[in-house]
Amino acid sequence: MNPTALPHRVTAEVDAALLARWQAGGLRAVPLPGGCVLLDENAWPLAQADALLQALLAEIDWRTLQLRMFGRSVDAPRLACWIGDADAVYCYSRTRFAPQPWTATTARLREQLWQRLGLRFNGVLANLYRDGRDSMGWHSDDEPELGPAPVIASLSFGAPRTFRLRPRARGGAPASLQLGHGSLLLMAGRTQALYQHALPPRTRVREPRVNLTFRQVNPKP
Repeated sequence: MNPTALPHRVTAEVDAALLARWQAGGLRAVPLPGGCVLLDENAWPLAQADALLQALLAEIDWRTLQLRMFGRSVDAPRLACWIGDADAVYCYSRTRFAPQPWTATTARLREQLWQRLGLRFNGVLANLYRDGRDSMGWHSDDEPELGPAPVIASLSFGAPRTFRLRPRARGGAPASLQLGHGSLLLMAGRTQALYQHALPPRTRVREPRVNLTFRQVNPKP
C-alpha cells in the first residue's frame, strides 16, 4: 500500500496532521481494512537497540503477573511490568495494576516518542518474552480508560517474533507481521475496535524479546 494514499476509511479517526508527520518520519502503512497500522522496521539502529535491550532487561522490575481467566487466577506466560505516571492506573484481564515509576530508559524512550510522534504517553506495559515458549493470547487493547480510538506505540527489542492480527468479526483473513529488533509499530484509529492481536509461541526461538507498548491512560476520577 502506498503510504501517501491511505483510504479515507483508514484515516477517518486519526488526526491528519499527525498521520502526515508519522509517514514523513519513516513509518509505512500496513494494509489493514478499516484499521490504521504503521511500521518502522528499523526505528533504532542495531547498536542502540542492543544497548536498549540490555538496559531494559536490567532496569525493569520483571514479575510474573496473575491474570483472571475463566473465573480463576493464572500465571501469564511471560514476565511483565506496568510503568507510568502516578495516576496512570490500568485495568485489564479483570486485574488492577498500579504503575511502577519510570525507569531511566523507559523515560528516555517516552521522550523520543514525543519528539517523533507528537504524542505524550503516560504509561507503558513492558513484556518480557524469555524465549519462544512465552506468548500473548488474542486480545484487543480496548479498555475504557484508553478511550474509543487509542494510539498504541509498540517497541520491540531482542528476538524477532511474529505479530498476528485478526478481525473481530468472523470471516476476515488474519495478517502477520515480523517485528524485529529495534522496530516500532503504531496502532491507531479503529484498529482496537475492529481487530485482535496476539504473539503466538515459537518453540525454536531461544533468545529473549522485550516489548514496550506505550499508551495514554485516562485517569479515573
